[in-house]
Amino acid sequence: MTRLRERLDELYAIGGGPGANRAGYSPEEDAAHELAAGWLREAGFEVEVDEHGNLLGRLPGDEPGLPEVWTGSHLDTVPQGGRYDGALGVVAGIEALERLGRRRRTLAVVAFREEERGCVGSRARCTSDLPWAFVELHHEQGPRLEQADAPLGVVTGIVGYKRGVRELEGRAGHAGTTPMVGRSDALVAAAEEILRIRDVAASIEGAVATVGTLEVEPGGINVVPGRVRLVVDARAPDAERLTRLLDQLGLDEAGRTEPVAMSDTVRGALREAIEARGLPVVELASGAGHDAGVLAAAGVEAGMLFVRAGSGGVSHHPDESAADEDVALAVDVLTDALDRLASA
Repeated sequence: MTRLRERLDELYAIGGGPGANRAGYSPEEDAAHELAAGWLREAGFEVEVDEHGNLLGRLPGDEPGLPEVWTGSHLDTVPQGGRYDGALGVVAGIEALERLGRRRRTLAVVAFREEERGCVGSRARCTSDLPWAFVELHHEQGPRLEQADAPLGVVTGIVGYKRGVRELEGRAGHAGTTPMVGRSDALVAAAEEILRIRDVAASIEGAVATVGTLEVEPGGINVVPGRVRLVVDARAPDAERLTRLLDQLGLDEAGRTEPVAMSDTVRGALREAIEARGLPVVELASGAGHDAGVLAAAGVEAGMLFVRAGSGGVSHHPDESAADEDVALAVDVLTDALDRLASA
C-alpha cells in the first residue's frame, strides 16, 4: 500500500495544483504517461504506446495466442481534479499484475488518453485490437457505497444519457418601470422549467437530470430577461427508463447515448473475489461515463469495480478521498478477479 500511495502522490504533484491538473493530451498528461511507463519498465513489462497515445504494459501469457485480459483506466483529469479519479485504476492495475506475474493469458495494464472529454483514447483504440476482457477499478465518485457502509461495489452498467437545449422566450423591459403584473420574464419561466425537470427525474428511480448552464439575454442587471437558453443533461441506467425520462422531459431521442451493461463474466469474477473475503456484494450502476463502457459497447467483456469514496462522495475536486484500507481491499479483489479471468 505504501508504494501505491507514493505513486498516486507523484501523479497528483504533476501540474502544480491546486488539485490534479492533467488535461488530455497536455504536457502534464504526457508527463503522467512517461512516469507510468517507467514503472511498467521497472516491473519488467513490455511497454507499448499506440498511435493514439494510449500506454500499455504487457505480461506475456503461457498461451500467447489467447485473447488478452486488460486492466487500467486513465491519467488525465479535470481542472483542479482529485487524486484518485482515473489514476487509481492505472496504479492499482500495475500493482495487481506485479503480484500475479505470468498467467495463462497475456495480461496488460492500459492508461487511455483523454477520458474526461469523451473517452477519446479508448474510442480510438476500438478501431484496432482489443482484449477479450477488461476490468477497471475506479473511485465511485458518489456517496452510495458510503451510505451502504460498503467498501466496494460491482458495477452493473453505465447509464445512457441525452443532452438537450431549451429556449424560453419572454419580453425584455426596464426592470424599474415594467410592472410585476403582466411581465413576461423568461428567467422566471426558466426557473419553473428547471424545477419541473428536477421533479420528473426524481419520479423515475435511478434517473437524474441537471441544468448546469443558463444563457440570459439581454443580460443587463436592470433589464427583465427576454430570452433564456438552458442545457439539460438527462441520464438513466437502462434503455426503458431513459426513454421514459426523455419523453417526460420533452427531449427527442436523436443523438442519445445508450446505456451499456457490464459483462456477466467480469461481474461474476468480481463477485466471487469479494465473497471469498466474506463481504457482501453491493451492485450499482455508474452514473458517469468510463472507458469500460466504451470497450463494452465495442464487444469486450468489460466490468468495473468501485471503491468507496470518502467525504460524502465528492469527486472532480481536491477533496476527493478514499480510505487506505478500502483501496488495499480493492487491489486484492482486482488481483483475484484478474487471476480468475487470465486463467480462463
